[in-house]
Amino acid sequence: MGVKVGLVGLGQFGSSFVSLFANHPLVDELVLCDVRGERVAKMLSRHGLDRECGSLDALLASDVDAVALFTQPWLHAEQALACLNAGKHVYSAVPPVYRADGDGEKVLAACDALVRAVRHSGLVYMLGETTIYRAETVYCRQRAQAGDFGEFVYGECEYWHDIDSPECSLRTVARNRWGESWSERLGGGVPMHYPTHSVSSMVSIMGARVLKVSALGFACSEEDWYTSQTVSGNRFGDQVALAAMSNGATVRHMEFRRIGHPGREGMRVIGTNGCFLDDVGGAKWTTVEGWERVDLREARPDLPVALMADLGGHGGSHAYLVNEFVGSCHQGRTPAISVWDAVRYLAPGIVAHMSSLREGEWLDVPDWGDPPR
Repeated sequence: MGVKVGLVGLGQFGSSFVSLFANHPLVDELVLCDVRGERVAKMLSRHGLDRECGSLDALLASDVDAVALFTQPWLHAEQALACLNAGKHVYSAVPPVYRADGDGEKVLAACDALVRAVRHSGLVYMLGETTIYRAETVYCRQRAQAGDFGEFVYGECEYWHDIDSPECSLRTVARNRWGESWSERLGGGVPMHYPTHSVSSMVSIMGARVLKVSALGFACSEEDWYTSQTVSGNRFGDQVALAAMSNGATVRHMEFRRIGHPGREGMRVIGTNGCFLDDVGGAKWTTVEGWERVDLREARPDLPVALMADLGGHGGSHAYLVNEFVGSCHQGRTPAISVWDAVRYLAPGIVAHMSSLREGEWLDVPDWGDPPR
């Protein structure tokens, strides 16, 4: 017997996951849900599906075993808690918690509530963090598990996405997300409040957590998006944090939204015995004896044949995320990206913004412990 899954949110991102869930051999039935009925009708027709729910409440009252949330970021935590309270496993798109007002203390409180709810329910909660299944992250985890890095010394992680990128304008994304509720006061946001694409690589590869951070921000001289007049009050379009890891390593973390660059999600990992360099010319593995280019495609784990035709976006990570979530629900086990991992990826960015408002003061990062394995 397989898993019945409800997928909520059929915008550009969520709709790209429909075929992956529908084709998974352990998914018995996929139920679609979106506030816009025309989106549901389109996806039902395109993928040969026949079941829908008109609201999240209706979905939670149904017989689905699990719910995959691809809704607006500020709804993720609230809806995840509702799913857990209704006895449903949860897959949440990133970030796990987000607040338009940029209130970091309330974000951390919501992290605490999520962890408590998962622990109390015993249900699966998985964060859909794409970086965990990018080929370079998988490759580095394998080298780390083999001891090839030696001791970790230093790492760099970065998410560069200019707000006016022609490929994906963050201005347009924000306006589309808010719809009729949009106003200029909702512009901007906080770059460090969307840190999981960066932080997750270092935490998962090193097997360590962030103990404390010091961060600074950069404000453009003629800024029209990140301003003190917005709801979040944030002026920084670019932020850089220095993080002290629990294994003694140091990590530099960059979140850039005002940058003359086409976009990048990248990293470097430096160890006493070996290093991984994600350079423009391709990935390299180095030792004191020299360097070699690596074929990252060889690092990927196996997938069900039905998911191999189209791995999805973000470096082909989508299929691996779906497979891990469905497998966790079916087997009743803690997923690879549990709620404990999710808050470890988020909290360093939240505290980093607090530090940037205090001109780089070192601040401790809260932690909620290790996931049960």
